[in-house]
Amino acid sequence: MANVAVIGSQWGDEGKGKIVDWLSSRADVVVRFQGGHNAGHTLVIDGKTYKLSLLPSGIVRPGKMSIIGNGVVVDPHALLKEIASVQALGVSVTPQNLMVAENANLILPIHAVMDKALEAARGKTPIGTTGRGISPAYVDKVARRGLRVCDLLHPALVREKIEAMMFHHNALLKGLGSDIVSPNDIYDGVMSVADQILPYMGVVWRRLDEAKAKDEKILFEGAQGHMLDVDHGTYPYVTGSNTVVGQAAAGSGVGPKTIGFVLGITKAYTTRVGSGPFPTEQANDIGERLGQRGHEFGTVTGRKRRCGWFDAVMVRQAIKTGGIDGIALTKLDVLDGFDELKICVGYELDGTRVSYYPASQIYQADIKPIYETVKGWSQSTQGARSWADLPAEAVKYVRYIEELIEAPVTLLSTSPERDDTILMQDPFAG
Repeated sequence: MANVAVIGSQWGDEGKGKIVDWLSSRADVVVRFQGGHNAGHTLVIDGKTYKLSLLPSGIVRPGKMSIIGNGVVVDPHALLKEIASVQALGVSVTPQNLMVAENANLILPIHAVMDKALEAARGKTPIGTTGRGISPAYVDKVARRGLRVCDLLHPALVREKIEAMMFHHNALLKGLGSDIVSPNDIYDGVMSVADQILPYMGVVWRRLDEAKAKDEKILFEGAQGHMLDVDHGTYPYVTGSNTVVGQAAAGSGVGPKTIGFVLGITKAYTTRVGSGPFPTEQANDIGERLGQRGHEFGTVTGRKRRCGWFDAVMVRQAIKTGGIDGIALTKLDVLDGFDELKICVGYELDGTRVSYYPASQIYQADIKPIYETVKGWSQSTQGARSWADLPAEAVKYVRYIEELIEAPVTLLSTSPERDDTILMQDPFAG
């Protein structure tokens, strides 16, 4: 049996919640390996809706071990609030079914302050961050001044680290003309919840090594999407971490061979939240129609998503650079009723056709999509659970996407309901 890693192949919001829930029901251990509470999954189980940001999707299923890996940046207040919210829905969350890596870095209130101050300083060219301090926390981690979960065991060390951290951040805030923040306030805030966080702390790499020895099935759960990766995405309009599957190993403390099958969650069209290039965006009635039918509003921020046609070039690149073995194609039903559909099959740059997404932000802003038009379908695909339930033109659309992206469709989702899924290959079977 293969362990499975799930990542988004676009700009996030691909519908990972349903798919990871479907997979987590078959896994023994579910691991979050990057990001913070800036990304969200929405799960609908037995009529109950769970909105998760930090907690792995396995938390809502009894008997599963949920792990927050070292690659995640953890806001302790946000984590405790989220734990309380799912407990209110009847979910048991204890140190027996939730573990937080001892070496995970913490998000402190100063990180959100810096996030918002820096975004405001960008003026008319914002990145479009959620303002929750994720990137500033990663900056502190890389700069070796971050505060980690295990530091909470040592109050004197916490105070020393915060003093050094605040020396840096307050100098920046002064330069930006913003009010400085008291180190004592930051210290008091984090220590006020230390006793509630520490019971969940554990040695994640060792727990996962034990899981491997027992042949337990591990699901590595990514957040956001491939094109928001700090190296391989639309830089600088990206998140502060690596979102590609290689981070699943580094962000949880396992070797890369631990990951057997990589599933890329892929929407049947394309969406993006915030600023940045979007070659196939439809800032028109088509985009509005996609957004309304797809309920395209962010789980975490509530922000309206930008919508456009499927970009096969971008997804193919994510598959190549992300090591994706197969895709889970979601929200096919949103395309029901379109007379025709367009698929981006290449880009035009300065009169030349290019077959990949360039790294240069100047080129990314200048590329124009080259479309192929395919016939749509009038029948409903919503709730289909077999190929025989799909209109012929919908089947052709899916098969053409497979050809263009050079990867098979492993799962096909036809509604938010977890059972409305057509399975072509079991990812856990390798």
